[in-house]
Amino acid sequence: MAAMQADDPRRPALRDRTIEAWLPLARHLARRYSGRGAADEDLAQTAALGLIKAVDHFDSTRGIDFTGYAIPTIIGEIKRYFRDRTWAVRVPRRLQELRLSISAANSTLTQTLGRSPTVADIATYLELSEETVLEGLEGARAYQATSLSTPVGADGNRELGDTLGADDHEMDRVEIRVALGPALVRLPEREREILNLRFHGNLTQAQIADRVGVSQMHISRLVARSLATLRRHLSDDSAF
Repeated sequence: MAAMQADDPRRPALRDRTIEAWLPLARHLARRYSGRGAADEDLAQTAALGLIKAVDHFDSTRGIDFTGYAIPTIIGEIKRYFRDRTWAVRVPRRLQELRLSISAANSTLTQTLGRSPTVADIATYLELSEETVLEGLEGARAYQATSLSTPVGADGNRELGDTLGADDHEMDRVEIRVALGPALVRLPEREREILNLRFHGNLTQAQIADRVGVSQMHISRLVARSLATLRRHLSDDSAF
């Protein structure tokens, strides 16, 4: 291929044969990264893409053989795939690269020190601040996501989604309830009792009338008058 002109009609077929001949190398390199959170088929396709780039950009005049150029090209393509495509939550490129640096430093320092390195050890090794290392470790949590259907608890009967909080719509009524207390105190005791039976006890006006000993129509008038009084008191307090 290097000896052929770019417009040589035999070149496309020779290019295809070259790619097919070196596909086993690409697949071998892809298998090195199996089990790291990416599908094997995606890794194989990424490695094949790296091989194609190596075939298209190889320069025989630089004095290195094809494998010496193809292997780093394919591995670089695979690493870019992990950097750009396998994060569950998209994070800035800086944090992606920082995670890789921390991971490499952790492996090196574990062998050198004979123990798990501390944040200070990693920061010194990478010549970074401890805050930056902690930021990278925190960002690394976005690499993989946990399903909300994951069982939690000793018995496993609850799911992770069950532990998440939700909007409490009763919070919207807190201010109203706080203001309602003083307004209720201003009502006569009998009217407070009727409102309590109506709205807290969920009794009908007929049931309240039987309990209080007056007509249902009278109960209706008292409820309407009491509510109007409460509205007036609440409006006056708001204006104040």
